[in-house]
Amino acid sequence: MRKIILLLFSLALLTGTAKTKKKAVVETWPDNTVMDAWFKDTTKVDVAKLGRQYVITDYGVKKDSTVVQTQAIQSVIDRAAREGGGVVVIPEGTYLTGALFFKQGTHLHVQGRLKGSDRIIDFPYMTTRIEGETCTYFCALVNADGIDGFTISGKGTIDGNGLNYWQEFWIRRKWNPQCTNKDAQRPRLTYISNCKNVTVQDVHLINSPFWTNHVYKSNHVRYLDCYIFAPTENIWAPDPKRGAPSSDAIDIDVCTDILINGCYMHVNDDAVVLKGGKGTWADKDETNGDCERILIQNCRYGRVHGCLTLGSESLHDRNIILRNCYTEMSDRVLWLKMRPDTPQHYEYVLVENITGHCKRFLFIHPWTQFFKPEKRDDMPLSRCNNIVMRNNSVDAETMYDVKTSDKYELVDFTVDGQPMNF
Repeated sequence: MRKIILLLFSLALLTGTAKTKKKAVVETWPDNTVMDAWFKDTTKVDVAKLGRQYVITDYGVKKDSTVVQTQAIQSVIDRAAREGGGVVVIPEGTYLTGALFFKQGTHLHVQGRLKGSDRIIDFPYMTTRIEGETCTYFCALVNADGIDGFTISGKGTIDGNGLNYWQEFWIRRKWNPQCTNKDAQRPRLTYISNCKNVTVQDVHLINSPFWTNHVYKSNHVRYLDCYIFAPTENIWAPDPKRGAPSSDAIDIDVCTDILINGCYMHVNDDAVVLKGGKGTWADKDETNGDCERILIQNCRYGRVHGCLTLGSESLHDRNIILRNCYTEMSDRVLWLKMRPDTPQHYEYVLVENITGHCKRFLFIHPWTQFFKPEKRDDMPLSRCNNIVMRNNSVDAETMYDVKTSDKYELVDFTVDGQPMNF
């Protein structure tokens, strides 16, 4: 009898536990497809588990902030790759360098300051990706191509040392108002291409001469708790309102499955930007493509042109979420750049739980800077659809600044469940 009573008691406890156990929350993308569990993993990479650590000063690199030591630092990376991989450690101190190229099995851990050369000759020009085009241009300070499992970590700083580049740009623009970004030769800070399973965590990424982080044709890339900064004024005495030109925080170019969590961004251009190609025939170029499944959350924005910008070099962006972020004073929260010379499709975008201050919350205008329209009889009509904004509490000078055009259509926009009419 006693055994029967104990068994019934145990069954009652199990039943009660089952009833009180909460059902697991299944997150979905704006098009209602299930979000992969990968997006919930914000666990930092344990650098101690990445293999042998190669402290650069143990291999001939000197603590000297005045001498460019590109070859010496690159030789440490190459040695780590030859010996089976490991972590290249930048210790306390400042180390001046040109372009560095990481290889499969190698990682970068920054404790001190890795500082870029202010001479463009220290950055080789090669086939790369820039402004929605595959072309010959200058490589970045930190380059990783074709790597599975690359990590940039550490509480230190990667400093682009951009002042001379910025000043030269504004001087060129003064002399020739049609000067493009590519006319003023400048390196990016980091360029990650054709990679997967990448984590960039904790590091300070500052003073980039051009775009700060550029990731191309990659998937499953995480930016966790990074500090991304470039000055927005006072870098050129003739015009103190000028800041670091085109210093975008993170450019996502033909990528899928990107997580940006807990980052601070203050730059003199857009913060998170989706790119994929530009031009009348851009959708026919195999080096171009879509951006899908991008999650930006728990971030803080200082001064930026746009918290989330689609374009100006985008083709197709789908399932994009910006949520739980604070803006100190952005020019725009959601900026949809509609380029008349490019077939564009932005769909299933969600912006929710944004707080703080901005000039304009939603901004949609035709984008015509340096565009080159060509004749195309079957040119698709550009389109934005299924754009949802909800539960936002932002002090904005203008909430919605939208211009319509016969070059694009705006369909299924809602604010807190109510349709927007254009």
